[in-house]
Amino acid sequence: MAQKSAVSNHEKLIEQLIENNLILQKKETELMVNVSQLVKRIDRMLNVFEEASKHVMEVGEEKKIIELADKLEELLNQNKNIAKGLIMLEQYVKTKSQFESPMQQRRI
Repeated sequence: MAQKSAVSNHEKLIEQLIENNLILQKKETELMVNVSQLVKRIDRMLNVFEEASKHVMEVGEEKKIIELADKLEELLNQNKNIAKGLIMLEQYVKTKSQFESPMQQRRI
């Protein structure tokens, strides 16, 4: 009887070890599936960050273009003011030379 109970204890122990091993394999499988899903999600998140980075760079470039356009606009305004000043100077010189021409003729 003692041998039968020892054998039956061994069999129960073996059955429990097999059962625990099966449960462990199921948990390992679940873990592998979850890790795979996590890797996919991290990959998608990385893609989102890459797209955001590209967008930030585009916005940065657009900002630089806008700044350059503003500077060009400022230069155009300065050139217009310089051109107006030169035209006014030319008109002043013409009127002054016309005014001085008759006076110079009177002196002669």
